[in-house]
Amino acid sequence: MALASGRGRAPSPHLEDTLPIGGFSTIRPNLPRPLGAESIPTSSLWRLGSIPIRTAQRPGRRIHVIGFCGATAAEVQTLADCPVPTRATWQWPGNYAVLEELAHGLVLHTDPAAALPLYAVVWQGTWAWSTSARYLGALSGAHVDTKRLACAFLAPSVPVLASGRTYFAGVEQLPPGSRIELPATGDRYTYSTTWCPDPLDGPPPHLRLRKALTGAVRLRADTDPALASDLSGGLDSSTVAVLASRTAPDPVNAVTIHPRGVLDGADLHYARLTAAASDGRLRHRLLPLGDEHRPYTDLTDVPVTDEPAPSTLTQSRLLAQFRWMRRELGTRTHLTGDGGDSVLFQPPAQLADLLRHRRYTRAVREAFGWARLRHIAVVPLLRSASMTTATTREGASAALTTELTREVKPTRSDVRWFSTLPVPAWADSSAVHLLIEAAEDYAAAPDPLPGLDASVRILVDEIREVARTAVADAELADACGIDLHNPFLDASVVDAVLRAPVGLRPPLYAYKPVLKRAFADLLPAGLVARTTKGAFEADHYGGLRAALPQLLDTGGMNLAAHGLIDAKRFREQVRHAAAGVPMPLAHIEQALAADAWLHTITHTPDPVWGALVPGKVE
Repeated sequence: MALASGRGRAPSPHLEDTLPIGGFSTIRPNLPRPLGAESIPTSSLWRLGSIPIRTAQRPGRRIHVIGFCGATAAEVQTLADCPVPTRATWQWPGNYAVLEELAHGLVLHTDPAAALPLYAVVWQGTWAWSTSARYLGALSGAHVDTKRLACAFLAPSVPVLASGRTYFAGVEQLPPGSRIELPATGDRYTYSTTWCPDPLDGPPPHLRLRKALTGAVRLRADTDPALASDLSGGLDSSTVAVLASRTAPDPVNAVTIHPRGVLDGADLHYARLTAAASDGRLRHRLLPLGDEHRPYTDLTDVPVTDEPAPSTLTQSRLLAQFRWMRRELGTRTHLTGDGGDSVLFQPPAQLADLLRHRRYTRAVREAFGWARLRHIAVVPLLRSASMTTATTREGASAALTTELTREVKPTRSDVRWFSTLPVPAWADSSAVHLLIEAAEDYAAAPDPLPGLDASVRILVDEIREVARTAVADAELADACGIDLHNPFLDASVVDAVLRAPVGLRPPLYAYKPVLKRAFADLLPAGLVARTTKGAFEADHYGGLRAALPQLLDTGGMNLAAHGLIDAKRFREQVRHAAAGVPMPLAHIEQALAADAWLHTITHTPDPVWGALVPGKVE
C-alpha cells in the first residue's frame, strides 16, 4: 500500500520539506511526538512538513521509504515482498532511506552519501530516531556537545574526528551506507556496512555519471516541473541547469548572482554562454547583490539549523537569493551544483594509489602535471606519495594526535591520509584536550570501509561531510520557503563516480574531465573548455573588513562561554586577518560559523514534544 500519487514517484513538494521525520524502535502506546507532527497510523513514525514517505506492507512486515526516491510504486512494494536488497539505498536516484518495522525493533538502511543523515538517541527504554539531531536533543534534554564543537573549528579538514558524533551530547549519527538494527528495548544497536565503493567493471565512468546525474535531475523535475536552478557559470551548476531544462516541460529559471553594477567577469560570461545555447529552455535571471550582502554580515541573524551550515558566513547573500526567488519567481524547488567539486576531483593520494598498483609511468606523469599546476617541486611530491603507500589508514589515524598538536605546518607537497593544520594559538587548552580525545576515539574505532584505495577512502570522508552539512544549508533555504536539492550528492551519483577502477580514474591535474566527457554534447564548447572557476577570496576579505567592528565586539563570545577559546586572542587574530596578514582562514571561519550557530541555538526555543496527536498522512 503506497502513500504516493501519480507516476509512482514521490508526492509534489510543499514548504518545509526539510522539517524532520522520525519515530521509535517500538510501537508501544503513548509515545511522544513533536508539537504539530502528523502520525502515521499503525506505526511509530511522525512527520513535520512534507518530506516524502511511501509505505508498502505484507503480513508481519512494513516498509517505509523516506525522502526523495526514484523508485516506482511497484518497486517500493517489492521491498516488502522480498528481503530488502543490499543496494536498495543507492540503486535509485534521490536521497532517501529505507525502514523495516519488525516485531523486535526497527531496521534502518541508510543513505551511503549521508545526504539524508539519520540520528538516534536512547530514550526511556527504546530508541528514538529522526532526520534531525536537534529534535532528538530536545527530546532527551541533551546539551551542546563541546567535543564536537572543538572538532569543528580546530580540525575542519579532518571530518572523521567527529564520525558518529552530533552537536548534541548523546545523539548519534547512524552509520551511512549501513543496515542498522535498533532494538525495541533500547539495547545497543548493531550494524553492518552494506555499501563499499569497490571498483566495478562495466560502462566507462563518464557513461555511469551521465546516467546517474541525469536520473537525479529528472527526479526533481518530475516532482516539481516549475523548479529553478543555479547558473553560476561553473561546470557543475551549468550541467545541472541544462539537464533540468531538457526535462522540465517549461523553461527553467536559471539564477546567476553578481555584484551590483558589475556585468562582466568570467562567471557571468559562461553563464550567459550556457543560457544562450539552451534554445530558450533556460530563462536567465540575473540577481545583483550589494555590499549589504557581503560575507560575515549579520551573523547573529542566522536561522536555526541542526549544525553550523556551510553557508553561515555567506548566509546574508544566500538568504537574499532565496527570498528573491520565492517572491519574484514563485520558486519552490531549487537545484544547485554543490557537491560537484568533492565528487569529481581526485585527491593527491591518487599518486600513492598509482604507485601501490605499480602504475609508475602514470604516477610520474601525474606528479609532473600536479607539480606544474601547483607550482611545486615534483621530487618531494613523489617522495611523499611513496611514503604514503607504506602508511596504512590505521597507522595514520594513530598518528593524528601528534599531527594535530605539532607546530610543523604541512607543505603543498604533502600526500597524506589526513590533511591537518596546526592548532591555533587562540584555542583554549580544554578545547585542545577534547580534540585529542576525539583523535584517540577515532584511532581506536575500526574502519567500516577497510581495503579501499587511499584516494577513494578520502573521497568518501569528504563527500559524506559535504552531503551531511548541506542539509543545514537546505534548512536555511527552508526558512525562505525553498526546497533545496544537490543532485551531485545523490548516492547513485556518488556510487557511479567512486566505482571507477584505478586505470579509469581521471588525472589528478585535470579539470573535471569525466563530467566534460559525459555532457560535452549538451554544454557549450566554450564552457567545456573552461579550466578554472571564479575565486571569492577578495569578496571574503572585503566582507571581513566591513564586519570587523561587530566581530571585534561579539566574535567568539559563545565559544568562549563554553571554555573553548580565548576570545581576546581570537579577536586579535581576526583583526590581523582583516588587515591582510597572510594566514589560513579555515580555523577563523569555522570558529565564527560555530559561534554564530551557538548564538542561534541559545536564542531559539527548543522543539516542543508532547503526547501523540492523531493525524493522517495524505
